[in-house]
Amino acid sequence: MKIAVINSGSSSLKLKLFDMRTQEVLLSEHIQNIGEKESAIQTHHEAIKSLGVDFKTLDAVGHRVVHGGAAFSEATLINEEVINAIKRLIPLAPLHNPANLEGILVCQKKAPDTPQIAVFDTAFHANMPKEAYLYALPLEMYEKHKIRRYGFHGSSHAYVAKKASEILNKPLHELNLITLHLGNGASACAVQKGVSIDTSMGFTPLEGLVMGSRCGDIDASIVVYMQRELGMSLDEVDTLLNKKSGLLGIAGISNVRVLEELRDANATLALDMMIRRIQKYVGGYMAILGHVDAIIFTGGIGENSVQIRERVLQSALFANVKSLVIKTDEELEIAIECLGVLEKIKKMIYRCKNL
Repeated sequence: MKIAVINSGSSSLKLKLFDMRTQEVLLSEHIQNIGEKESAIQTHHEAIKSLGVDFKTLDAVGHRVVHGGAAFSEATLINEEVINAIKRLIPLAPLHNPANLEGILVCQKKAPDTPQIAVFDTAFHANMPKEAYLYALPLEMYEKHKIRRYGFHGSSHAYVAKKASEILNKPLHELNLITLHLGNGASACAVQKGVSIDTSMGFTPLEGLVMGSRCGDIDASIVVYMQRELGMSLDEVDTLLNKKSGLLGIAGISNVRVLEELRDANATLALDMMIRRIQKYVGGYMAILGHVDAIIFTGGIGENSVQIRERVLQSALFANVKSLVIKTDEELEIAIECLGVLEKIKKMIYRCKNL
């Protein structure tokens, strides 16, 4: 049973090929700078062709899709209806969904008979309670326009929660966990009995923690002020919040390792702000969950920065809570979810044959 997982970005493409009998990685590739002047690879079709993988021989191809909106709450076999739904969700993830869709369309052309499966970043958070996912806006903003908190990094949060269950030797449905995916993009998640009941990212990946270049939580009126009083355009505000803020905006550098070594005033301030925000979310999730079995650190920063982990856990409130460092594997989680979809298809075919 061989499954390829593709993460298609606007100018990059990642692939991992798994033998699902052993979960062994047979091939891992990361192609960058697609379409740029100096690059030998100008399209995603060329990128996929350069991998040398015969997709027709595979059991399935799993595709990471960032935004599934309210339409998708689980991994889904891709058909024309699913493709059209992903297209309709482009306004919610204009930087991600078009690129994800490009990878799907290219693979469909190369291997039209191989099952293509979409695994959505938002799906793990799809069962959050209404009080967690609704904004306190007029209800029609959700009912008519689907403005709500969706959450992201779902595959990562799901994977490390399952791994924590193995490490703690306790069924996932009996565990309360706080998972911290800390990287250039960062999010926190409250996992109750294996289910995400709250998460820090919202309608887009901008909300929540202080990130590499994203501001995280701010007063929404700041956006209005920047447009009305500072004369900034919508695009300028969007660029500022997503690409010029966070650690980069405070210290001029987004790399946590470099900031830890610098120790100047702005570097210190940026890290202090990031840690304080993480602690606020962890403390809030502890209040919601009541009992917490473990706080899990993952992602590039969560896995590698001892200093960040220690500083987050300095609060006396967290003193008696177990902490774990778990290396995430979003691609493997996507492959596992694809396997689940294939099993459902087999069961449906079996039922149809035996009607």
